[in-house]
Amino acid sequence: MTAVPLPPLREVIRAHGLTASKALGQNFLFDGQLLDRIARVPGNLAGAEVLEVGPGPGGLTRALLAAGARVTAIERDRRCIPALAELAEAYPGQLKVIEGDALAIDHPTLFEGAPHVVANLPYNVGTELFVGWLSAEWQPWWQSLTLMFQREVADRIVAAPGSDAYGRLAVLAQWRSTPRIAMPVHRSAFTPPPKVMSAVVHVVHAEQPEGVRLSTLERLTAAAFGQRRKMLRTSLKAMPGAIEAAEAVGIDLTRRAETVSVAEFCAIARAIG
Repeated sequence: MTAVPLPPLREVIRAHGLTASKALGQNFLFDGQLLDRIARVPGNLAGAEVLEVGPGPGGLTRALLAAGARVTAIERDRRCIPALAELAEAYPGQLKVIEGDALAIDHPTLFEGAPHVVANLPYNVGTELFVGWLSAEWQPWWQSLTLMFQREVADRIVAAPGSDAYGRLAVLAQWRSTPRIAMPVHRSAFTPPPKVMSAVVHVVHAEQPEGVRLSTLERLTAAAFGQRRKMLRTSLKAMPGAIEAAEAVGIDLTRRAETVSVAEFCAIARAIG
């Protein structure tokens, strides 16, 4: 329950003269039912800590607060800070707003425990933030990631070997976590409507495969997918020791990177050391 009644989000937008900034990758969501569905993806958030990046005027923030979460929101656009301050007043003690660039903030230091990350990420920095969270020490500082992406990016995250979408992002996302598409989101749900469809991706972490270094896996996949249409005997020349390691674990070097499973990439990385 809120301490004071909240006006409709569209009225908040008008009252504060807000418009979505293309430069900041903003697209606002007004559909309360859709926002509530997104807030339910991680499970029961009552009393849970949540990190939200790019809350804008606070549409998803409202849904998270209503679900009982204690939200830390990072917003770069200072025009949105007054609207978020009104939300903080409506939910005393539940919302902390940090004005700043999420790429420049050390997120784990903001929390005592492991938060859920739930965000309608700005499209222009979403993938960079996601890869950074995946590259965290394991066990990671977060419990789960529930993130809005362009549908093309979402498909790349969950892609299986052999598909056109399968590449470095799929391997980095799947080698020690389990991603799934929680729901598609039509472009018409946003204001202004983007040119592409979107999807919410939910990620939970798994155990890190023994003997696999992230830095090795990153260099290996960069080499393999740098020339994804070439056979491995050609593409892996870019990384010393990779061809020998692939042969040692029984990988046919006439294959292409898009056919190599996440487990096989991990085996090669383990053999490289």
